[in-house]
Amino acid sequence: MYELFDSPAYSEAVMQFRRAGERLATDDGLEERFELPQRTLVVSCPVRMDDGTQKVFSGYRVQHNQALGPYKGGIRYHPEVDMGEVAALAMTMTWKCGLAELPFGGAKGGIAVDPGKLSEGELERLTRRYTAEILPIIGPNEDIPAPDLGTNPQVMAWIMDTYSMSKGFTVPSIVTGKPVLIGGSLGREEATGFGVAYVAEDTLERFGKRTADVKVVIQGFGNVGTYTALKLRDLGIKVVAVSDVRGGIYNPDGLPVEELVEIVRRKGFVTDHGGGDKITNEELLALECDVLIPAALGRVIHKDNAQKLKCKMVVEAANNPTTAEGDDILRERGILVVPDILANSGGLIVSYFEWVQGLQEYYWSREVVHDELKKRMKSTFIKVADFAEKEKIPMRLAALMLGIDRVARAKKLRGLYP
Repeated sequence: MYELFDSPAYSEAVMQFRRAGERLATDDGLEERFELPQRTLVVSCPVRMDDGTQKVFSGYRVQHNQALGPYKGGIRYHPEVDMGEVAALAMTMTWKCGLAELPFGGAKGGIAVDPGKLSEGELERLTRRYTAEILPIIGPNEDIPAPDLGTNPQVMAWIMDTYSMSKGFTVPSIVTGKPVLIGGSLGREEATGFGVAYVAEDTLERFGKRTADVKVVIQGFGNVGTYTALKLRDLGIKVVAVSDVRGGIYNPDGLPVEELVEIVRRKGFVTDHGGGDKITNEELLALECDVLIPAALGRVIHKDNAQKLKCKMVVEAANNPTTAEGDDILRERGILVVPDILANSGGLIVSYFEWVQGLQEYYWSREVVHDELKKRMKSTFIKVADFAEKEKIPMRLAALMLGIDRVARAKKLRGLYP
């Protein structure tokens, strides 16, 4: 059955799980059970295009584990989406939920499509068809989707509406990350980026590197990279380089974050700003800095470029941005890596807040959301850092062990059915 998920991303997710499992010495049987998803669904999504032709897109939803609660995980639209990648991300979500001590299991979904090549009407029709196809396995107490790479609050609104129409009444808690006007949470849009910035600050302070001269480099200037940069600015931490799909811009004296954000909001690119040197994404990764934050695609730090990094620490904002081989090289070089399941969990945490608000039909202020997010991010960071120090292990292994252990204990308490 493993061949169904054949991909580098899935293989590495399994390898990381096994490394943590060996240290945990979990009960016999759990290892194999956790390596495979509980449920997978592959769907065909025929869509009427604007020119009258019909095109079929492949979609996926993988539900990895529900020992702690209903499945939770984003939906991504990207040309390279496949079953292996989605399964790997679903597994990672399980450990992330466990680490954050949230009552969710891990899931992930996606469609192999370049959303930038579709009109808004085509995107809506594709989203509604995909939702109709996965309808039997999602629900506010079964599986709650959220935005991911290539999707946004508008996509979540279409999913919510499609699901609600099938039920005959409005069900806001079927998705998180939707617009505030129809039941979304204040603070959800910026949650992942703010969480990354909080963890970066905590890491700098924990390891004695928080000075006025700290320099941060961010690869990726979408939602996560943008809000990470904005919060770092608020915290008094200098961002010296950022990049997007077109390339990057570098200024060792610091970049005007707000101006870059405004350019991107006008559908421009960071390289449109003239306040720094133009660089490629690969050059950005090799810049000398205190903190490197990969906030774009996965697997951008690997065996071929890990030796070139000149940062003191990596804070992973993207999902799976570092390959296993790249991770080993960084560890050998003494570069601290704060793993994705810790660093980018802010979006998941506020998604939990949104889900709770939807179920209770009682909504929180932005200040309450931000305060609760910061508390939870700091608490989880301290838990991982203390455990890593106690066990003398990397933070990635510590985070995985803590997340997996919580899921394993829940599974043991629930037992085997029947």
